[in-house]
Amino acid sequence: MLFNSPLYGVFLVATWIVFWTLRARRLARALFLVVASYFFYFYGTWDAARDEATPLRAPAWALLCVGILVAGSTLDFFVGRALGRARKRAMRTALLLASVVYYLGVLAVFKYWNFAGDAFAALFGWLGVSVRPTHLRLVLPFGISFFTFETMSYTIDVWRGQIEPAKRYLDYVLFVCFFPHLVAGPIVRPAQMLPQLARAPQADAAMQARGLWRIATGLAKKILVGDFLAQAIVKRVFDTPERFTALEVLLATYAYAVQIHADFSGYSDIAIGSAALFGYELPENFDSPYLSRNLREFWGRWHITLSTWLRDYLYKPLGGSREGPWKTYRNLMLTMILGGLWHGASYNFLLWGALHGGALAATRMWQRSGVHRAPDRTSAGGGVVNSDGTSAGGDSPPLVRALQTVATFHFVCFAWIFFRAPTFAHALLALEQMGRGSWTMDHVTPEVPLVVGFALLIHALPHAWEARTREAFVRTPALVQGLVLAMAATALHLAAAAKPEPFVYGQF
Repeated sequence: MLFNSPLYGVFLVATWIVFWTLRARRLARALFLVVASYFFYFYGTWDAARDEATPLRAPAWALLCVGILVAGSTLDFFVGRALGRARKRAMRTALLLASVVYYLGVLAVFKYWNFAGDAFAALFGWLGVSVRPTHLRLVLPFGISFFTFETMSYTIDVWRGQIEPAKRYLDYVLFVCFFPHLVAGPIVRPAQMLPQLARAPQADAAMQARGLWRIATGLAKKILVGDFLAQAIVKRVFDTPERFTALEVLLATYAYAVQIHADFSGYSDIAIGSAALFGYELPENFDSPYLSRNLREFWGRWHITLSTWLRDYLYKPLGGSREGPWKTYRNLMLTMILGGLWHGASYNFLLWGALHGGALAATRMWQRSGVHRAPDRTSAGGGVVNSDGTSAGGDSPPLVRALQTVATFHFVCFAWIFFRAPTFAHALLALEQMGRGSWTMDHVTPEVPLVVGFALLIHALPHAWEARTREAFVRTPALVQGLVLAMAATALHLAAAAKPEPFVYGQF
């Protein structure tokens, strides 16, 4: 049940009507949202499994995936309650491990089993030992990486004493399975969501209008930019880069950078807007990441809920920046390599994470060196200074800032090649083709560079412009809002491809 399909619109409207009809029945309303979310997850998993080879028929496989979600939520709720009562450190650690092992075990079987088997077989092959790994025919459950991070953050936070255990089973289950964020985030923290679920939701007309605006703009990003670029150039070039010129491969790289942002930030907009219709607030996930002037800033703007999760539950426990510069660089590398593997079980994702980890370490080294710092009066007089005392170069000359942004964007695009390419060989072939191919555009329509350029231009516009437009929409009468949304829906339906593209992050 894709967010960009008419079926999701029917589901969302029907769920919204029933939810607010149960206004005076808080328990019934929570139960209804849980059932609706499980149905959403069941249908999406069943639809994905219909054309895949699995040990079970598609409906049974979908029920198994729902069962994994229900079992994990139930386990974590009772683990959290037990952690609230336990005082001995050994008992608390054992309870935490019970939860973490469950989810890591699910990830290991469904996501990493085949990759690990092939890696060990290759390792033994280098040693002269022939090993035939056992491959599992499994379809990855939707959103498995997202809801495992959300549930693990709950038990870890309770174990740390940072939050109180959830008091009601339904509240915790809904925190995990609430359909807007279930499949591809934003990754919601329990401290953000559980207090909202513990009280009656409030959604005035302005909040719901903003929600509808976010849904409409998210769909526009997805359909007009993401899907168009995916089908017009990205899939064709990355599948067979040898058939395209150097200019076309370079354009496809830029196009993928635009596509994945439009696709994923569009998904986040739809999720945030859908949640707002029910009176709940989800965290922001993107903040114009391609305007970043270094990799550290990029990861403060791109997939914010993932980068903050990696920071709080991986980078800091490894030691963060507390144990000297070289261990800081090591921790950055390990965090980003594991972050790459979080996206998928392949050497491409591992290398993508390593590239970002190495660049983050180099950025931190450069910032610590002080070579790029503005004069002392800048730092003393309000220039941007990082939390560890290194200068962020907030008052650099405009030309320097522009060059930093361009350089950061191109490094991110270079890394995207390995992220998007089907195999490592495809990525190398794309790079080779850029180095030796002709600089003509023979296989791509003129609309592609226009869409890429227009999307980057919109990306660079000040947030205040979009905010003023959104608030103007919110202030208009409901009838006018309905007409605007109806026209937007009609235009997007006419512009949509016959077969919509799946969301990029739905595969993770």
